[in-house]
Amino acid sequence: MAANMYRVGDYVYFENSSSNPLLIRRIEELNKTANGNVEAKVVCFYRRRDISSTLIALADKHAREMEEEMENPEIVDLPEKQKHQLRHRELFLSRQLESLPATHIRGKCCVTLLNETEALKSYLDREDTFFYSLVYDPQQKTLLADKGEIRVGNKYQADITDLLKEDEEDERDQSKLEEKVWDPSSPLTEKQIDQFLVVARSVGTFARALDCSSSVRQPSLHMSAAAASRDITLFHAMDTLHKTGYDMSRAIAALVPQGGPVLCRDEMEEWSASEANLFEEALEKYGKDFTDIQQDFLPWKSLTSIIEYYYMWKTTDRYVQQKRLKAAEAESKLKQVYIPNYNKPNPNQLNVNNVKPGLVNGAGTVPAPPGQPTGLGRACESCYTTSSYQWYSWGPPNMQCRLCASCWTYWKKYGGLKMPTRLDGERPGPNRSSMSPHGLPLRHSGSPKFAVKTRQAFYLQTSQLTRAARRICQDLLRPRYLARHPYLPVNTTAIKAECAVRLPEMPRNPVPSKQSVRKPLESVVRYLEAHPLPLKPDPPPRGTISTGSLTPIKSSPILNNGSPTILGKRTYEQHNGLDGTKPKALTPQWEIVSKRGSAPPQEEVHELD
Repeated sequence: MAANMYRVGDYVYFENSSSNPLLIRRIEELNKTANGNVEAKVVCFYRRRDISSTLIALADKHAREMEEEMENPEIVDLPEKQKHQLRHRELFLSRQLESLPATHIRGKCCVTLLNETEALKSYLDREDTFFYSLVYDPQQKTLLADKGEIRVGNKYQADITDLLKEDEEDERDQSKLEEKVWDPSSPLTEKQIDQFLVVARSVGTFARALDCSSSVRQPSLHMSAAAASRDITLFHAMDTLHKTGYDMSRAIAALVPQGGPVLCRDEMEEWSASEANLFEEALEKYGKDFTDIQQDFLPWKSLTSIIEYYYMWKTTDRYVQQKRLKAAEAESKLKQVYIPNYNKPNPNQLNVNNVKPGLVNGAGTVPAPPGQPTGLGRACESCYTTSSYQWYSWGPPNMQCRLCASCWTYWKKYGGLKMPTRLDGERPGPNRSSMSPHGLPLRHSGSPKFAVKTRQAFYLQTSQLTRAARRICQDLLRPRYLARHPYLPVNTTAIKAECAVRLPEMPRNPVPSKQSVRKPLESVVRYLEAHPLPLKPDPPPRGTISTGSLTPIKSSPILNNGSPTILGKRTYEQHNGLDGTKPKALTPQWEIVSKRGSAPPQEEVHELD
């Protein structure tokens, strides 16, 4: 019951897609809509996979700087697998708020600010635990350090001097270390000091009556007297009394110099009403993040001025009224909501029993010849296991990957796999370590590093079963269509399964292969002797062009430039010369010459393939 009860302030998982990882959010409010549903106003957290590669590099640089400051060798000694999994635990806080249906909540998690005194491995030892240290702005696409970081470390420690011995004297100049601002053993009594403070308040009230800007802000005498009674006036009066050596007559004279009475105003009086409204609006949006308040709302104010105004603003009646209004609103809103467990089946589940072998992401088994054991399906893309009570389709459909139940839960919670895969660019998957994109053995030329598109030389070696499958399953393979579309994926698993079904039904006699008949070398030599290449005539003189002196144009294979492929509109057989017909685009040069020049008699022409 308590596990399904969600309250304001909880970190929870939200599901917005059946195949993508769960979203991580913090509940700020729970509101009931007009139709009776419950909506949660949440703060967004982003994973590493949600931000650009440039910002990821910036986050890695920040992590390395933190490692150097922490001087913790435990991070360097972590295995690569744990370093890979630790990246899945890192989140990025944002100031973005959104409303999501409460029925999409899928469980609780824990998100904390990165604690520099705690070992990073402790986050891996605890389930559903995440950390963050940077703030991500989805609009500006920036990463900034969180202003609320815990100031723990060597750079935040005070420099403590060595303890003096019993007879040792302090050689430091005490006047440079501290300044005396008040002497409690002065000759003045408490009554005299209070009387002087009353005189200082009266002078401050009179000074505000003479000041034009103050008379506009405090139009009544009551407001001017209240402003003159603030701490800034009392501090100035006591400081003046100390500087005059606690002489009452000199101190009163200092309050009213020759130019007029001294006016002391703090930030509450310096700010206008419009600036105060902007501050309250910014405080509602950013909280006590004074740097963002200054940048976005009050850039003409200094950070010291904003912080000073905040603590003075908390002493006003307006702050008390706003606090009461927020408390009344909180009473009317929901404080918790009960969400039952989500038990509907995931659309990515693979039903091994009802799926045709090898059609959906390798689910099921591949048939084997009689007398041999049946081969298992594809292994898990993360942990390489071949047995699981439930399988899930994962990744792009053309890659035909799947995950076991344990790795699928890890993927949904942490947004990655337990081990890096080919999609991460770190290692090959368990099902393609030595296979080409068409399911054929692939030999790299001594390259130890796996790459999808290697620049080194390699060759494809087909097996006898593959060559037989090309002829038996021509209706499924469609070689002519695939030759014109070389980048389309081929479901080799389905073709192998269909070939295994059709192969026993084929006749025992082997399929005769079509052999090409080549003319003997003697006929080619006789043809070349009878048709020598004509000599190139001298170029005609300038100014006159004779049509009879034109040289034959050198023939080159005519390609279809409008087609995106090299073959153009020609068929596979015409391009390779397998059907015995002479393609028009590949007319030999000597035939063009014979047609344009004086052609020899037709009976002497020997056609050459």
